Amino acid sequence: MTLSIWLSLLLICLLGAMSPGPSLAVVAKHSLSGGRWHGIVCAWAHACGVGCYALLTLLGLAVVLHQSPLLFTSVSYVGAGYLAYLGINALRSKGGVAAKLAQGQSSSLLEAARDGVMISLFNPKLALFFLALFSQFVAVGNEASSKVIIVATPLLVDGLWYTLIAGILSYPKVLTVLRTKAQLIDRLSGIVLLGLACRVVWLA
Repeated sequence: MTLSIWLSLLLICLLGAMSPGPSLAVVAKHSLSGGRWHGIVCAWAHACGVGCYALLTLLGLAVVLHQSPLLFTSVSYVGAGYLAYLGINALRSKGGVAAKLAQGQSSSLLEAARDGVMISLFNPKLALFFLALFSQFVAVGNEASSKVIIVATPLLVDGLWYTLIAGILSYPKVLTVLRTKAQLIDRLSGIVLLGLACRVVWLA
């Protein structure tokens, strides 16, 4: 793999990681309720899910899904269901993040990891991303080293980006401001997640 091709892959992965969506909402939630380490654990669990998508694409997932529209539709509906589940929980919570902060409670690191990996594995946006864009780079990397780079690049970019987000959100001065807006953030996150779920169902 040439440097120019890798830089193209890097740029696409950066744009994909930086685009706002349910992943950002989940990392933000755990950073606010549990602190920096909860956000970091959630971030790298999410990155592992991204790495799984990259590996599956490398092994031919794109071909399988293109040949089986029903399978792709099923993945989309499962993803929409999980997004709706997260959105409903955010809307139904009595204070949500604000309540957890006020009570000094937070989810466990295991729960943070679970949410991180689940939101990546069942996010149809990621499936579309790897099918439409990432799969184009698979053909250019036949050597083992190229395959490792193709899988490692999106994983590391995603993990480092959301680690940065977790660090910013858990910074004391930022956290003090966000604590007063935590309930509003919960409500807005719920609306966004439900909106994304409806959009997936509409387009499926």
